[in-house]
Amino acid sequence: MSQSIPFADTNFKLSVVQELMYNQGLLPEFRLTTYAAEHGFTYDARSFEAVPEALAYFEALEVPVEFAEKITEIEMDGGNEIYLEIAPGWDGEDELFDVDEFADLRHFPNLKSMTLLYTGNEEALEMLRARGIDADWV
Repeated sequence: MSQSIPFADTNFKLSVVQELMYNQGLLPEFRLTTYAAEHGFTYDARSFEAVPEALAYFEALEVPVEFAEKITEIEMDGGNEIYLEIAPGWDGEDELFDVDEFADLRHFPNLKSMTLLYTGNEEALEMLRARGIDADWV
């Protein structure tokens, strides 16, 4: 059994899973409609809030450590599949998926580019750039 990456920040994890699951196809795709039908729950498809069951799925999802080297760029965007599978009506206008903690960078030595959802946290951009990561806001 493979070891999994211990993430400190759920939203950082979501940005990594977006890349591995929906962009690179290395993790099985999650579809909220299918998951809800299989697990017998309903949700408001217009809600800006995270569907608790979907968020719990991603929090529990194990990301194998060998996938860490595959992460060279992270592009956080309000239209990313992962965000719309968790909060189907989310419009990208609030801080629901903002990354607040960057300790998880230590797991991704090949990360060279990161586009972040806008938080106004210039210190985060400077810290990323100081690590040699081309960082900017969406």
